[in-house]
Amino acid sequence: MSAPQKPHMPAPPAPARQPEQATASSSPVMPDWYQQGLPHIWLPYSQMKTAPAPLAARSTHNARIQLTDGRELVDGVAAWWTACHGYNHPHIRAAVTAQLGTMPHVMFGGMVHEPALRLASRLYAMLPGDLDRVFFTDSGSVAVEVAMKMAIQYRLNTGEPKRTKMLAFKGGYHGDTLATMSVCDPEEGMHHLYGDVLAHHIIAPLPQDEDSTSAFFQLLDEHAHELTAIITEPLVQGAGGMLFHSPAVLRTLREAADRYGLLLILDEIFTGFGRTGTMFACEQANIVPDIITLSKALTGGTMALAATVARPHVFEAFLSDNADHALMHGPTFMANALACACANASLDLFETEPRLAQVAAIQAHLTEALERCRTLPGVKDVRVLGAIGVVELETIANPDALRQRFIAENVWIRPFRSIVYLTPAFTIPPDDLHTLTDAIYRVLSAEN
Repeated sequence: MSAPQKPHMPAPPAPARQPEQATASSSPVMPDWYQQGLPHIWLPYSQMKTAPAPLAARSTHNARIQLTDGRELVDGVAAWWTACHGYNHPHIRAAVTAQLGTMPHVMFGGMVHEPALRLASRLYAMLPGDLDRVFFTDSGSVAVEVAMKMAIQYRLNTGEPKRTKMLAFKGGYHGDTLATMSVCDPEEGMHHLYGDVLAHHIIAPLPQDEDSTSAFFQLLDEHAHELTAIITEPLVQGAGGMLFHSPAVLRTLREAADRYGLLLILDEIFTGFGRTGTMFACEQANIVPDIITLSKALTGGTMALAATVARPHVFEAFLSDNADHALMHGPTFMANALACACANASLDLFETEPRLAQVAAIQAHLTEALERCRTLPGVKDVRVLGAIGVVELETIANPDALRQRFIAENVWIRPFRSIVYLTPAFTIPPDDLHTLTDAIYRVLSAEN
């Protein structure tokens, strides 16, 4: 049976002119690929009926994005927190080019290759403690799913089939897939519509003071018999609103996990690789999780790659003569050779260039430059940690409209929930960083 023919349709008209597409000299002419392709794209986190037309990016360099209309934006979010070395770093580009000419991909089932094994050994050497078994995936959400599967199957393999629930925290975010949504904040998060179809885990407030810590341990007294693991984002709950907590919280979680025989999973997909001022956020608490998840900056924002890394006692629970005790997970593009080459090049840069010193300099600037926003009407809080700067407002009535005002300032800043935040590339030039913080102050001043 032949495939049905699509009806002939004329090329769609150009999208309605948006403020960010205007130029000083003339109306923009959008390229053919934009006009023909836009009607067939489903954009993330967007109400497609009302969202402004997306910008058309043409090229990138360091902390800047060039648009097809000729304008250039300073990127304040580093491609969703990934491009820690800036865009188009020549060392990463050279690694991709070399690997592409040799072997872009080969299945990782029953076969391995140098980029993946070299990367695994380097991650082991870099991570704290004895986190030594690396399972590669291709996205942060899947890395967390694998961590959850490891924690659940750890109990099944060791004869504790009733201990399969997770303890997660309010304000937390761990991904958009069905399993990861079940350990995100069910009320404040973006996934509340799915509440009735998700697995039910226990969600509690973080133990940040005497009362919440007492309640936390009481909850464990009542539920430890059904729990397998505690999962949290260390120091910063990212997509939950850039919510900060102290290293003491992580030490409390490690103590609780040890006391009640639980695994501790730290989701360092956002915080890992220098974002909070140390290579990994958990280092600031001097603790080692049982499982850690990594992604985003792992490849310097160049390609999709993620990793779930476990300690020996977790891995050993899967070693058995019973085939059912194996971890049955294997993404098609697991340990993609091109992506692993990117990640190895990214780790080279952390070893040879002063990334943590650059993060410290960014933190100093953000602390000083954003503090003036604290006096503006409608500002609830200003906070900075490493290369993360946050201005929290009482409310943001229309994030899309606020985003357009930032675009008019030639910066790419994406407010969400009630926050305006910066997570720039660690290599951002000082002038571009000033441009970002000045734009935040000007736009929020004009809002009030």
